[in-house]
Amino acid sequence: MACVFCEIVAGREPADILYEDAEVMIFRNRLRWVPVMLLAIPKRHFTQAELWTNAVVNKVATVAVDIGAAQCPNGFRLLSNFGGDAMQSQDHGHMHILGGVHLGQY
Repeated sequence: MACVFCEIVAGREPADILYEDAEVMIFRNRLRWVPVMLLAIPKRHFTQAELWTNAVVNKVATVAVDIGAAQCPNGFRLLSNFGGDAMQSQDHGHMHILGGVHLGQY
């Protein structure tokens, strides 16, 4: 089965893309647990561990912070899940940008 994030990068799967450059893409998560739920990914397929041990994480994190601040001016959370017990559902390395509501209850 093909990686859904790689399919989004290739334009074969739909996504509501908020940001894209040569290395990074940010799009709305299909899940809507909080008002703003975005995914920040490197366009190249990395595992979650590779993302965090590779220099590309700096670019993904920088763009995620900029988009998070623009979308959630009162605050946001950056989050990465590692493995099934942490509810990671995609092998393609990514960060969640969560906000749009006080996150004290989440």
